Amino acid sequence: MGTGTSAAAFLRGKTCLYPFLRIRLKCCHFIMKKILLVNPPIYDFAAYDFWMKPYGLLNVAGKLQGKAELSLFDYMDREDTSVKSEYDRWGRGKFHELHIDRPPVLSDIKRYYHRFGLERGIFQNHLQSQGQFDFALIQTTMTYWYPGIMEVIEDIKRFQPQCKIVLGGIYTAICPKHAATLGADMVVAGTSLDKLWQFLDIEPDINALPFWKGYEKLRMGVITITQGCPFQCSYCTVPNIYGNFTIKPMKKCLEEIDLLQSLGAENIAFYDDALLYRHKEAIMPLLHSIVARNLKTNFHTPNAMNARFVSYELAELMVASGMKTFYLGFECIDERWQNEHGGKVFSHELIRAVDCLLKAGADNLEITAYQMLGHPDGNLKQLEKTMQFVHELGIRIMLADFSPIPGTPDGDKCSQWTDLSEPLNHNKTAFPIRFIGEDTVNEFKDLARRLNRKLTGCE
Repeated sequence: MGTGTSAAAFLRGKTCLYPFLRIRLKCCHFIMKKILLVNPPIYDFAAYDFWMKPYGLLNVAGKLQGKAELSLFDYMDREDTSVKSEYDRWGRGKFHELHIDRPPVLSDIKRYYHRFGLERGIFQNHLQSQGQFDFALIQTTMTYWYPGIMEVIEDIKRFQPQCKIVLGGIYTAICPKHAATLGADMVVAGTSLDKLWQFLDIEPDINALPFWKGYEKLRMGVITITQGCPFQCSYCTVPNIYGNFTIKPMKKCLEEIDLLQSLGAENIAFYDDALLYRHKEAIMPLLHSIVARNLKTNFHTPNAMNARFVSYELAELMVASGMKTFYLGFECIDERWQNEHGGKVFSHELIRAVDCLLKAGADNLEITAYQMLGHPDGNLKQLEKTMQFVHELGIRIMLADFSPIPGTPDGDKCSQWTDLSEPLNHNKTAFPIRFIGEDTVNEFKDLARRLNRKLTGCE
């Protein structure tokens, strides 16, 4: 794991020999606060490294560089020397996993449950070998992954009882009351960080780059060039959390890419929720700069681009800049359903987008359209029709299991089938099985596999 170093850290180790120096440094405020950064393990039925990095945590930590002594422990870092990892051509792969018992609330889901990530003892050794931390900042993402957060908090309280614990991220924004029960000293329930800086008593550098230097080895990285989403999809909580759509300055985006490249990242994934919105102001100028600078990096779009905005000009620019994988959102072929749930993408828009990408030189096997499985308003016949439609376009299908998110119209509908006050019930594997049945889920998963194999000539 990467560990921050500084002159103050060096002096910290010498204070037993020079007690007067320690007192003097304290008085002058020269001793930096020591902050532990943690990306927790995942407890779930399935998890895969789909260019997964704790970008929110790294951004917060970046603003503290030079103002605190930082130490990053990422349980999901497959580059760690304690695990042997395999990678596909774009850097993706399986996490280290341990089969564990399902929690009682998920006992009806007859699938293997796992703990994904580095072994717990490695973190415990890290806590015991790094000296005393003043604060621990813990990243949260999926609401139903909170058991991993509980594990981290338990170990910090055991081995670093003086350390103040802070939680922030998606889970705390969606379920702040539940997050408050886990035993942290502070829960950041949104995107405003003013109270965090006050709690740490540190003035942040708001223009600083993310703390990618916390990793000892970096094969892939992530970036956002925008924040928020202007669409109001009935199943999504992004507009509730991030508010208005904003664009990051291009200069900073290029600096982030340069930093990632300098640290060895060959693959960079865009984490934007609306990457192509206002594309003439955001993504296109960035891609033009990437092409002009001849940057040799593979770019990826796992968060589903909006097909509505894909023109031939943009597609050609994406391919020329090094974009290798293209993920498009396409929930349903039924136009009425689309209108009722946000009206983001219609069939003719997907047809045009795929045509533009193929003409620009994109590999059809690297173009994927997401369809939603287990949506409370879903029609299974329409889903099958949608999958066949996507297949006939010559691109891959990926079924996105529906997760009921409290506070969204579609998520709140699910309260009649499951107890949303328990975040484990938000699990994307569990809800579709409970709603449409395991046999039906398996039938659609098998159909997706068969159709995708046909594209490669394997069936």
